[in-house]
Amino acid sequence: MSEDAIQAAARALSAGRLVILPTETVYGLAADAGNPEAVAAIFEAKGRPRFNPLIAHVATAAAAERLAVFDDAARALAQAFWPGPLTIVAPARADGGVCDLARAGLDSVAVRVPGHPVARAVLAAFAGPVVAPSANRSGRPSPTTFADALEETGPSAAAALDGGPCDVGVESTVVSVLDGRIALLRPGAVTRDQIEALVGPLPADQDGAGEGHRSPGRLTLHYAPEAPVRINAQGASDGEILLGFGPGVGDPRWTLSATGDLREAATNLFRLLREADREHPVGIAVSPVPMLELGEAINDRLRRAAGFVG
Repeated sequence: MSEDAIQAAARALSAGRLVILPTETVYGLAADAGNPEAVAAIFEAKGRPRFNPLIAHVATAAAAERLAVFDDAARALAQAFWPGPLTIVAPARADGGVCDLARAGLDSVAVRVPGHPVARAVLAAFAGPVVAPSANRSGRPSPTTFADALEETGPSAAAALDGGPCDVGVESTVVSVLDGRIALLRPGAVTRDQIEALVGPLPADQDGAGEGHRSPGRLTLHYAPEAPVRINAQGASDGEILLGFGPGVGDPRWTLSATGDLREAATNLFRLLREADREHPVGIAVSPVPMLELGEAINDRLRRAAGFVG
């Protein structure tokens, strides 16, 4: 990525414009987190409900602490998993610079230091917090390729940066650290086991003792293609495309992972949902994916794509 492109993206953000930004999780539609008009433009471009908070992306952990009040647990999580696919929800600082609209009026703020080098270069050049929800129209599968991001929200962006296919393929893990309670609000590539090894046991549910509303990506119908999604399928019915998982399951063209590799399945998930949807099937069936490690995140996205929360 050229320095000119990085600087042009930073200038667009400073001018209140939107930018398609690659991260290691999914492509984001980015705006200045402190500019309410720019943030409103994201909601408009995505058709996103305004009660759904956004994640503020920053270049360093020190910058994150200028937005949020971190306790020892939050600092331990940041040190272990940043830069990377972890979002921390913590009390917002009154002068933190993330506007009320981006926080959905909450007294907390979601912050992340992404690991993608292009995202980090833009954040460093901009020198401020940037909200960057997935660059898709609200409710649809998140874009994990530059072409899919352009198809979804490209007309709304003043600049668009191609960072290649996203390595992780599902949105960041979201953990709340509030009033001494730690909860996993959205599973992702940083797994429950990894977090618990650092901070101890987490609540089994994802409501986080009533804190679920503080996380994005928790709508009942979310990440959904046009075709209906049927999960834990043992095969395809007439007119369906089966997204297989594991050796010998389904058509190799549509396999999430022929070897049963969860990281490969996460990387392929949204891309294959999109590609299958372009075939206009009667429906999209998905083979069972084990609820182990990254499988928790995959199953979370699939349950929401199917229109219910498990």
